[in-house]
Amino acid sequence: MRIGEIAALVGVTPRAVRHYHQSGLLPEPARRANGYREYGVRDAVLLARVRRLTELGLGLDEVRGVLADDEGRGLVEVLEELAEDLARQESEIRARRERLSALLDEARAGRMPADGSLSPELTSLLAGLGELPESPMAAKDRQILALMDVVVPEEERARLMGLMEGAAEHAHEVYPLLDALSGAEADDPRVAEAARVLAACLPDELGVHMPSGAPDEAGTSLADALFADLAPAQSAAVHLAMRLVRERREQNR
Repeated sequence: MRIGEIAALVGVTPRAVRHYHQSGLLPEPARRANGYREYGVRDAVLLARVRRLTELGLGLDEVRGVLADDEGRGLVEVLEELAEDLARQESEIRARRERLSALLDEARAGRMPADGSLSPELTSLLAGLGELPESPMAAKDRQILALMDVVVPEEERARLMGLMEGAAEHAHEVYPLLDALSGAEADDPRVAEAARVLAACLPDELGVHMPSGAPDEAGTSLADALFADLAPAQSAAVHLAMRLVRERREQNR
């Protein structure tokens, strides 16, 4: 196979293949007499393995470590692992599509408001918030919860929503502090106080399950995406609060 053929087979671009060569993740194959690379089945398996690991969120150094552990494994064993991983993803995708299909039917029938609850767990969590005053941060919070309700796998969603129910009891205390930071910069002196109060409301376990503000290989994180439209001071307060929760959890271990 030529580089374009193996790239199309695995589902990446030729540029990505060349990048993996340069990074040392994918060994250079033998070349034909005309100088073109000639790829085989094992190259395709290894390239598919690299793609799957990067899609799971591993950095290139982490992928390199996993591949090193794969040395000496048989082709059948590696292929079986890839097949199992794809089957798991297919199952998750089917489950999400079924949920989205049901939501779409409800929306088309006019039975679901734009900010309607999407699962029993989220329904219970929002019910715990009760009647909230007019709060832009509360509205944003509901949007974030609705997004997580869709994208987080069911078993993880139930655990995450359960953890957040305790925090919901303190919403009336936290939202005014975060609302007051609207339009403020990240170095606003009120950031630390808002972060401290928010962290005090959150259980230690939430620091493990919630995404951190650390950037990934693309320079962004899930937390950055979720809180992208917050004011700089609000975003700084949320990220600082999550850091405080993780530090508290480490101290209590």
